[in-house]
Amino acid sequence: MGYNVPTTFVHSRVSLMVVVYKGVIREKPSSKEEAREFIKGYSGSHGSVVGSVLVTNLKTGVRKGGWDKAEVYFHEIPDKVIDDLIEEGITLNVAGGLMLEHPLTLPFVETVVGAADTVMGLPKTLTEEFIKDVL
Repeated sequence: MGYNVPTTFVHSRVSLMVVVYKGVIREKPSSKEEAREFIKGYSGSHGSVVGSVLVTNLKTGVRKGGWDKAEVYFHEIPDKVIDDLIEEGITLNVAGGLMLEHPLTLPFVETVVGAADTVMGLPKTLTEEFIKDVL
């Protein structure tokens, strides 16, 4: 029985994802208090998400990397929703303290300028472009 083994392997990695709010870089909140501060800041305002991608052809060693940016604009987020998000605990595990696709967050997203997949952690179009470039 034979196996169809690819001759070229491509490794892709998001090496960094941060939120930029009023010129300050925000990674994962370090406490519930910091998460609350982050989310209250986005309420009725916006933040930018910056993510980087590095794709490596493991056979040839060719690499291609770059970054993508998207902006998320929010409606006012009620204190009860902020409390529920923080109690759930997810806010401490994500850059900037919010997940775009979370059911408690999504209703308060006014608009996204840029790609939603960039906000969620992997700029798909950029990644696909880099994969093609290194093959």
